[in-house]
Amino acid sequence: MPDKQELPPIDADFYHLDLLLTAEQRALQLKVRAFMESEIKPLVNRYWLKGEFPHEIIPRLASLNICGVTYEGYGCPHLPFLMEGVLTMEIARVDASIATFFGVQSGLAMGSIYLLGSEAQKQEWLPRLQSFQAIGAFGLTEPEVGSGAAGGLTTTARRQGDTWVLNGQKKWIGNATFADVIVIWARDLEDGQVKGFLVRKDAPGVDVEKIEDKMALRIVQNGLITLRECSVPEADRLQNAHSFKDTARVLRMTRAGVAWEAVGCARGAYESALAYTRQRKQFGKPIAAFQLIQNHLVEMLSNLTAMQTMVFRLSQLQDLGKLTDEHASLAKVFCTLRTRDVVSRAREVMGGNGILLQYDVARFVADAEAIYSYEGTKEINSLIVGRAITGFSAFV
Repeated sequence: MPDKQELPPIDADFYHLDLLLTAEQRALQLKVRAFMESEIKPLVNRYWLKGEFPHEIIPRLASLNICGVTYEGYGCPHLPFLMEGVLTMEIARVDASIATFFGVQSGLAMGSIYLLGSEAQKQEWLPRLQSFQAIGAFGLTEPEVGSGAAGGLTTTARRQGDTWVLNGQKKWIGNATFADVIVIWARDLEDGQVKGFLVRKDAPGVDVEKIEDKMALRIVQNGLITLRECSVPEADRLQNAHSFKDTARVLRMTRAGVAWEAVGCARGAYESALAYTRQRKQFGKPIAAFQLIQNHLVEMLSNLTAMQTMVFRLSQLQDLGKLTDEHASLAKVFCTLRTRDVVSRAREVMGGNGILLQYDVARFVADAEAIYSYEGTKEINSLIVGRAITGFSAFV
């Protein structure tokens, strides 16, 4: 083999899905990629190890003007859902924690207000959240209630005149430790319906405790929120959130983003592993020249290509207004499951070095486990798809 053999570029887009983007969209994709490579990649391993968030990146992230990417007005770019997915993938390709932070801010927090808030609430919060002048969080999951949130939510809200009083706990709430506003979902004691509330960081009766000792998404600042007789004015109740069906509208919109995040995580692991196998030498030649290593790489690329084509079509359906719960759930199930396989193979081809943070893949392996579980477990999403294709509900 020549010493300076010209090798193909390292690019996981094997079927050239980038050709589906306009020139402007492709330029934005590459702009975000360059930002993540130059501004974020050099620092993520250090912050991931410490379990801290790099707050200094927020102004630089804001300068990209990609937050609230699909929304119209309020300073938002109003781009297609396909672009939201592509940009999520590009962020997760370098770090899934930053992608999760972005998804909570741009999707869950802003999305709740954009879909379900009054015009006054939109005017107050969306421009500030879009520019990262304010940070948002989304409080649905509870210590004892995850998958059963639709019918089992225990956080309560009772109305006293023009004030609502909230009691309960929320767990695993991303961004909670430094959020300016947290969307809290609570069950109205009067009618039993789930309603949404904009809880400000200085609201009386709110305590946020950082969840420590995580093995995944360590940069994400997850909080345990305790609400004790927390007073929220009626003006801060999401005016168009009347039941869990409205909550589900937000989740449907953002679940596609989790599938894209899984693709980004897998893509980052694959590209890191491919680069490593070209440089790592054993028995006098790069390990990429060995059959078994190439088999692993092709298996990874096969999974990744299937995942990418699925999420591209998913976002196209979203742009056509045809996205359903089962569409989003199938993508979430498949992509997060396949991502686990991709990152596992990436670690395997790197041997012992695969467990070192300096090679990035160890972080992708750990973070894939969290992506696999949040925004609906494999089992719950499978039952959503199963109900759609059989006509029978298997939910207990």
